[in-house]
Parts: sequence; structure tokens; C-alpha cells
Amino acid sequence: MKRVPSTRHILATAIAAITAAAPLAAPSHVHAEEPDFSKITVPAGNKLFMTAHATGVQIYSCNATSTGFAWALLAPRANLYDNKGKVVATHFAGPTWKANDGSTVVGKKVDGITVDATAIQWLLIKGDSWTTGAYGDRLSNTTFVQRLSTTGGLQPSADTCTAETVTSTREVAYTADYTFWKKSGT
Repeated sequence: MKRVPSTRHILATAIAAITAAAPLAAPSHVHAEEPDFSKITVPAGNKLFMTAHATGVQIYSCNATSTGFAWALLAPRANLYDNKGKVVATHFAGPTWKANDGSTVVGKKVDGITVDATAIQWLLIKGDSWTTGAYGDRLSNTTFVQRLSTTGGLQPSADTCTAETVTSTREVAYTADYTFWKKSGT
């Protein structure tokens, strides 16, 4: 399925470019406490090299805990599309992103902010490990990944994780825009 660039994808690209120079301003639909966009701002000395729109699922597992039962994130599973609708990467447990050339980046969460109570957080993720692919190194110099403009993906309702559903999994649809950064000069 070919995707046409969405306004959200274009907005995420603009937001990513702005974060390289200055803290983000809150979107106009935020009415509660204003999120601190500085928490997900990429540090100076990095440059944007790729923006992609993701469509996929957040996979949750119902687990027994010391106080009962609770949903926990197992992993994401998503395809990432460029602005022409071509799949350019996949996203899965780790969190890991794998480009079509086989290169990967695995990240560690730096921070996150809730922008929309009906969607998963916007995140800043630091590149932690990398591999070069059989056909290139597109992601092997990634320093940071931002997850922006999210929709959906929240864990299922707590009351749906019970003794009867323990060990079951649920997939919750989400979308997001991801921006990929590398050191300036590389």
C-alpha cells in the first residue's frame, strides 16, 4: 500500500528541525499542564537525517504482579514509511529500528512527555548499539531517535488483565512519526 505524505508527517519533520535549534512549543490541542518539550529535544551537535511515519501496534502482555495483575509493554511492531509511502525501515523490540539496507540501531529511552492523554508518549531515545547491514549503514551512526505525533498505542484497560487473561497478549494500533539524528559532520 502506497502512502501519501500526511500533514502529520510534514509537521513531524518541521518539529524535528525546530528541536535542533530551540525547545518545542506545545501543540494547540494541549489543554492540561503544558508538556516540557525540552525533555525530548535532541542535544546540539546532532543533525536530522531521516524522518519516517510509522504504522503498527504496541504489544502488551498481561502479567501477575505482587499486587495482582497488570499489562506490560512487550514490544512495538511497525513499518516506517518515507514521504513517498515507501517502507524504509521496521521497528520492533529493543527498541530496535532496522533499515532496508539491514543496518540497525537499538536505543535506550532518555525521556518522554505526554502530549495527548489518548496516545502513547512522545520520546527521546539515545542510540545505544548499532550494526551495519549487508547493503549499507543508513542507521549505524544514529545518535538519537525521537517519537513524535503519536496516536493510540496505550496499554489496555487495567480491568482487562485478570487471572483469566494472565499471559495473554493484546496488540493496540498506533501511529507515530520518528526522526533519526546523527552527529553533525558525519
